[in-house]
Amino acid sequence: MGKKARQKTASFLKQDSAVLREFSSGGVVFKKLGGKILWIVSASVPNQIFPKLVWRLPKGWIDDEGQGIPGPMASGKVKADENSLKQAAIREVAEEGGIKAKILKKIGTERYFYTHPVRGKILKFVTLYLMEYAGDLEEGFGAETSAVAWLTFDEAYNRLSFAKEKESLRKAKELAPVVQRTEQEFPEL
Repeated sequence: MGKKARQKTASFLKQDSAVLREFSSGGVVFKKLGGKILWIVSASVPNQIFPKLVWRLPKGWIDDEGQGIPGPMASGKVKADENSLKQAAIREVAEEGGIKAKILKKIGTERYFYTHPVRGKILKFVTLYLMEYAGDLEEGFGAETSAVAWLTFDEAYNRLSFAKEKESLRKAKELAPVVQRTEQEFPEL
């Protein structure tokens, strides 16, 4: 986070002490298929709180207490270590993508504010990892997901609902040496 972003965050937090924090982890997952590189995106299940369909990268709270309540690491009461972040990323990719994937590299942590209709203002931290597809899960994706799509980079980029996730997808593509090699071999991708 740059100096201006840190100052803006600090200023915002001083103005409103009711801002909650949330910590999540997830993955930007690719697979090689027939000379192409495809990226996974998943669609949310619309509900009363979030009624719009959202296309996203698979991610979620580091831990939870159930019933939509973030756990001690997800709420910032306990500091998460790198292993906890990685395990949460693997779990969330499985739950929201219905797949197994292996972590290759850390992409980074995005920070943004959003307003939850029930819980109020939230400063969200999302740590994302570049991951490679390792297989489908027999049970498929979980109840939070309505659909999963494997798309080319451009299709995935255009389908994602949020700018921060589009930026993470772009960073993942740049970090993935296998993607760069494949695109040199198959320039039409």
